[in-house]
Amino acid sequence: MADGKSTVLNGGSEEKEPAEERPKDGDACGSKDEQKQSSEEVPPTETGEPSGDKPMPDAEGETAANREGEEEEDTDSMDGSGLYSLTEDGERETEGGRQERAKDKDGGKRAARKRNRPGDDNNHSSSSDEDDDDDDEEEEQKEDDDDETMEAWLGAELRDLRGPTWRAVPSLRSREIGRNSHQFVRRVCGARGLVQRLELQGRLERHTGCVNTLHFNPSGTRLASGSDDLRVVIWDWAIRRAELEFDSGHKSNVFQAKFLPHSGDSTLAMCARDGQIRVAELSATQRCKNTKRVAQHKGAAHKLALEPDSPCSFLSAGEDAVVFGIDLRLDRPANKLVVVKEGDKKVGLYTIYVNPAKTHHFAVGGRDQYVRIYDQRKINENDNNGVLKKFCPSHLVSSESKTNITCLVYSHDGTELLASYNDEDIYLFDSNHSDGADYRRRYKGHRNNATVKGVNFYGPCSEFVVSGSDCGHIYLWDKYSARVVQFMEGDRGGVVNCLEPHPHLPGMATSGLDHDIKLWAPTAESPTGLKGLKEVSHSVLFHSFSFIADNSFMTQCCKDRQTREGADQDTDESWSSPDSSDEEEGGPDHVQCMSS
Repeated sequence: MADGKSTVLNGGSEEKEPAEERPKDGDACGSKDEQKQSSEEVPPTETGEPSGDKPMPDAEGETAANREGEEEEDTDSMDGSGLYSLTEDGERETEGGRQERAKDKDGGKRAARKRNRPGDDNNHSSSSDEDDDDDDEEEEQKEDDDDETMEAWLGAELRDLRGPTWRAVPSLRSREIGRNSHQFVRRVCGARGLVQRLELQGRLERHTGCVNTLHFNPSGTRLASGSDDLRVVIWDWAIRRAELEFDSGHKSNVFQAKFLPHSGDSTLAMCARDGQIRVAELSATQRCKNTKRVAQHKGAAHKLALEPDSPCSFLSAGEDAVVFGIDLRLDRPANKLVVVKEGDKKVGLYTIYVNPAKTHHFAVGGRDQYVRIYDQRKINENDNNGVLKKFCPSHLVSSESKTNITCLVYSHDGTELLASYNDEDIYLFDSNHSDGADYRRRYKGHRNNATVKGVNFYGPCSEFVVSGSDCGHIYLWDKYSARVVQFMEGDRGGVVNCLEPHPHLPGMATSGLDHDIKLWAPTAESPTGLKGLKEVSHSVLFHSFSFIADNSFMTQCCKDRQTREGADQDTDESWSSPDSSDEEEGGPDHVQCMSS
């Protein structure tokens, strides 16, 4: 499939995909043999002649659409319907069906407005009825314009989904004869067909507060969790049993707990709202020997950054703008690496991550719009405050809005950097680009406002982007096309904060305001439809700053509306206030996100 060009807003990069993104020979992320097998065509299924009974006229469109979908389905790729739309159940609709549904929806809105109008009775004069009808028509026109503008905004900067890189039958056949069998699991983990089959497998229940952190050990056999209840639990997640539970030693909410690599799962690093960085020593007999403080921030410490090959050193970042380098081999483990500043003003930090390919590089984000990358070997605070390079979406550089970076992560090979902004979207940067380079991809639809929201890559080669939302749902986007490919209800409490993919298997663990941990695996018989996505996304975006942040896009939409209406008034106000449009009646799948 030819790659479609994206419409890049406000200076977003419109570059071609680099050659590295294509699978290389012998690479775990795609081989020549696998590509050859992927090109094999599946013989079309023979279908019998249709019966003589004609379908009912009102179901003719639906029957044709279903028949077309069945003929196009690729059973080998396990991709199901492939390119999902935002309609209910992800089903394709005919033009007549869309018009009929829109008519019913408009009629329902009009009836609801008449029922809710104060003082409405049967004694109204005919002139009042005519005025009311005119008002209804104006409101309907305005809502239609709002829907059109929102759909255009959601559809901007999207690309076409690429063809499947993994097919079930050829891959299983190759594994049976011993060809590339050692790469089978890794390729399965990155298959879009399996991502679309993710469903809830079970819950881990032990904590009595919100679960703020999840982390698998390097082998993937154990899962560590930390909570507002100040306790840390080590799980054997496969049998859903808590193997070890201990008091963290913190005085306030535990924000992160991570196994140090190559430590035999015996050393756990922790940070919390009290600013302490603590280390727990675990024994082989499933008990905690002790916890000790190794560093102290003057504000909350939200994140730790592990060095991939080091069992005794890691980094921490706090709201006091300080980054500590911690080496457990030293008598005084904490060493202040840098105080993050913009000009002379300190920038409190929410997130930090070490580049897995260049471990001397680390990136931080916090209370401003900039992603900053530092090189531990040459931090000179007198030279550009020690910053190696900075990235920021071009439309946020001079924005008057207060945007923060709540989480950032590097891709599996360190070439890409993903940043989630509060009241905004998720942006993908090329970490090898020069200072000041704009974003490459933008992922929309979720909402990040109520908490410090996490974001992550999913897949062994970072094929997908996964994030929680204030509406309690989990979103998965295809990284290349920026299209939503999976949408799941992840938290009854209303917010999903933490998402931890398994290091070797297709699946992940998530947590949020609920007191439990949810485990997900691709066990659904068919791709799970994006049911309710349109209603949730519209609810999110009408209350989200991200919908009004892109001023150039919104200004053009307002100009188009003024041209149609022939009016002189400024319509920007209707976008800046969430109360300016009528709230739609929500069906069973309607979810109202928390207000700002």
